[in-house]
Formats: sequence, C-alpha cells, structure tokens
Amino acid sequence: MILLVISSLTILPFLGLNDFHTKGEPREAIVAVSMIKNGDWILPTNNGGDIAYKPPFFHWCIAVASLCQGHVTEYASRLPSALGLIAMVMGCFLFFAKRKDTSTALIAGLLTLTAFEVHRAGLNCRVDMVLTVFIVLALLQLYKWTERGRKGFPYLSVVFMGLGVLTKGPVGILLPCLVTGVYLLLRGVKFSKALLSLSLIGITSLILPAIWYYFAWQRGGHEFISLVMEENFGRFMGTMSYESHKNPAIYNVVTVIAGLVPWTLLLLFSLFSYRFKKLNGNMKEWWNKLKKSVIAMDNLRLFTLLAIVVIFVFYCIPESKRSVYLLPIYPFIAWFMAEYIQFLAQKKSKSLTAFGYFFSVLSVLLILTFIFVASGLVSSQWFTGKHAAENLLYVQALENTPLSVVNLLFIILPLIPVLWFIGLNRKKDYSKKFIYAICAIILAINVSLDGFYQPTVLNVKSDKPLAKELAIIEPQAPIYSYINDRFLRFYTVDFYLSDRVRLFEKDMPQEGCLLVGKRDSETFLTKYEKEYSFKEILHTANKGCDIGDIIYLYRFAKK
Repeated sequence: MILLVISSLTILPFLGLNDFHTKGEPREAIVAVSMIKNGDWILPTNNGGDIAYKPPFFHWCIAVASLCQGHVTEYASRLPSALGLIAMVMGCFLFFAKRKDTSTALIAGLLTLTAFEVHRAGLNCRVDMVLTVFIVLALLQLYKWTERGRKGFPYLSVVFMGLGVLTKGPVGILLPCLVTGVYLLLRGVKFSKALLSLSLIGITSLILPAIWYYFAWQRGGHEFISLVMEENFGRFMGTMSYESHKNPAIYNVVTVIAGLVPWTLLLLFSLFSYRFKKLNGNMKEWWNKLKKSVIAMDNLRLFTLLAIVVIFVFYCIPESKRSVYLLPIYPFIAWFMAEYIQFLAQKKSKSLTAFGYFFSVLSVLLILTFIFVASGLVSSQWFTGKHAAENLLYVQALENTPLSVVNLLFIILPLIPVLWFIGLNRKKDYSKKFIYAICAIILAINVSLDGFYQPTVLNVKSDKPLAKELAIIEPQAPIYSYINDRFLRFYTVDFYLSDRVRLFEKDMPQEGCLLVGKRDSETFLTKYEKEYSFKEILHTANKGCDIGDIIYLYRFAKK
C-alpha cells in the first residue's frame, strides 16, 4: 500500500540520527534503561531514585525494542512513537477509505503525516504520540460500534483505551467515551442509555491498567498514589504543587494553527481568493442554522467534527495546556482539509498553485542557504545577543560536515517533486496528481530536514560528548549531581551513562565526582565546603542541553 510505504520511508530511517538534545526525550528513555538494567518493569526508579511521571506502557515498548541489543538507543527510544504515527495514519486511511473514497483518505493521510505537530511527535521519544494513536483508534472502533446499532461489545476499543491509560492515564478512556457520548446524544439516544453503555465500556477498559496500578501501589505506596493524583487530577483541576504549562484558552487556537503548518498556509492563501457573503440575520438565527446544519450532517462527518470540537474544548478547561495534548484532533482535521484541497483543485484555484510555488521556492532557498553557509561566507561577527554562541555552533556544524553522496541526495531531494509540480502546472493538469505533487514537495522537505539538516545542526546541542568524557574519567562508579530544582536532572548525561548519575544530597557520599551548573556551583560549594574538599576537573564550553547552563565537574572527598 502506497501510504504505508511513504510513511515508513519518510520516518523510520531517521529515528536514530539525532542525539538527545532536550531533557524531555532522555527523561522517558532512561526509564527503559533502568528497566533493562535492574529488571524492574513495574515501578522502576532512575536518576538516583525518581519514579517515572507516566505509566509504563511506552517505556515497556522501548525496553522490548531494545532487548535484542541489550541496551537502549535513540532509535529504539523513538520507535514506539514512529510506529504509533504510522498505525494512526493507516488506521484513519482504511477507516475513511471504506466509508467515503480512497483518494480523499490518501490525501488526508498525507496531510496528517506532514503536519508539523504530528510529524514532530512521531519522531520524538515522548508518550504523546502513543497515547494519541490509542485515542484515535479507540474512537474509530467506537464509531464502528455505533454503526452496528450498538450491538455487541467493542472489545478492540476497550483494549485501545486500556493501553491509553497505561500510556498516560485516564484521559485515554475519557476522551473516546466523551466524544462518542456527545455523538449518541445528537443522534437521539437517551442520555441514560448512552451513559450506561459507555460507563460499562469505560469500566471494562480499566481492568488491564488496574492490574499495573495495583502492583505499582504495592511497590510505591503513598508516594506513588500522590504522584498519580497530581499528574492526572491535579493537572486537570489546576491544583498541582508546581506550575505546569499554564496557558490561556487562546493558546490552543494558536498551537493548532502552528501545528497544522504547512497546510494552514494554504488556508491563508485561499482566503485571498474567497468571496465572502454578506452576513444576514441575528445571532439567534445563525445559531439555529448552525444547529440544523450539524444535525443534518451524515453520521461520519458529524462524528469527525465532534472528535475535533469535543477534544479541543475539553483541553481548553484545565489551566495546564500543551500543543501535544491536541494531537488526537489532527487526523480528523486532515479529513476536512483534504476535502477542501480537492475542492480548490477542481476550481483550479490560484491559491493552490501559489502554495505549491511558495514551497518550491522555499526548497530552492534551503539549498542556496546551505551552499552559502557551507562556503564559509557567514561571519561570526553577524551573531550577537543571548544565543549568539549557540547559533554560531550551528553554522560551524554545517560548514564542517563532509558532503557524502548520501548527504548530497538529502540536500537536493526536494528539487525532484518541485520539477514534477512545475511540469503539471505548465500542462494545466489540476487533477489529483497536482495535489500529490504538492504533498511530495512537503514530504521531500521533511526528509531533507530529518536526514541531513537537523542531525547536523542539533547534535551540537547534545550533552552526549560530555557523557563520553565522563565515562573515561569515571568508568564504573556513580557520578553525583546537584541542581537547585527538584524537578530537573542531568537526563541526557544519565542516559548516555546508563543511569549512573545519583543525587548528591540524597546519598551524601564519601567521595566521587560531582556535576553542577555554574549558577548553582557557588551556593553548593559554600554550603558544603566545611564537610568536603572539591577540585575542579573540567567545565563545558557551551551550556548543557538539560539545565541551560555551563556544567562543572568536580572531584570531591569528605574531610
């Protein structure tokens, strides 16, 4: 199947090219490291004694993918998210193709695959894409259940929702049931019947995760229960002991617009060619028309719309908001956008052509920019301000990267679909091939970025070289750390050292090596100078990717 091949070829080959360079990815991967290292697959601890903030299914997947190698790699860490994205794209394609038409389903799949937020999540070692695929697949299975007149029991949706809970918590059950419940009510099902049937489905979905929660509670006790309550109910109710991604409701609107890039740009282009009708009537009349049009929708369109609206509104309620929370709505938005793009093609809209040429020019500019940078024409004097040193490192990385045959292929790849698009436009061929050519340009840009530009530039941010140096200085013994922030750790260093980093103030060791940031070093040394002697061994030239500060390594011993 062409969509499966495209999804696999544009995602799977690039998962291991980027070193960990943000604290989020190694924070999840280190849980799988501790599972394999210590054999604890129920409630493993890491970074000197931390319990994972999320349930373990995602980490189980990483650990299982790593068993054949015996250790966790960047590739294995990102593989569950990548497979989740592919499964979601294919699941939605098969679902919509069976009920509507194959071409629209294919275009919707390509839009989902190339939407910025979805693409980024699919190549990251984070729980969000795996949760998303379970929510989306559960929704599709629940819709199939309603097609059968709610006869039988939706066992697959129960499995998907249970795995969703084991990935990130109760939201894996709540969202599919909530969307389906609203749909049933709008289709005339009595509230009591809808509530009873969905409650039974939801409760059954809890059986699988309840087994893990029971054993984890036995292992972790009060500390585990407190963490579960805060991460799930405290986050939703805004009663967490710390501020976590607090944003206003408008934040969700902005993140969806940004997350749908590049396709939101097409919507923007099309506005210039759209003739707006004059609004007539008052708000009440408009509201009544809206209700009638919603009720008049066919079942599939109504369910697809509700999946977008209900989930979006749900995540506007809590104070804690992140762009990845809204990932489940993207494949459903993509369906409506696919219909709209085909409408533009049928109308031979200039906006679609302008959009294609915009990214054709962008592809060429990307290549020309690289040539300019790689030629050494960028002066270090051009960089000023807070991030000058970091930006200069990026430029130097591009300058010093050897141009192998593979790298050259990645660099020039976008030109191939660009030529295809230009040829179709000259022939005035605005068939489905025209849309596919535009999608191919976006896919080629993504492959070029994932295969060459991002690994080249972003790897200079990673603390992996520091970890390699530490492994030589201290080959086996624990390395201790101090950060004046109870939620922050040297996650990247700890991952590349196979979870050897411990907390100084928790262990209070007799001797060893200590990692500490420049901001915290003076306070720490002053606090313990009477008890310990410290000798600086090294400090990094650049800021660490986890703590955003210069990192110092000291050799210490108790007096």
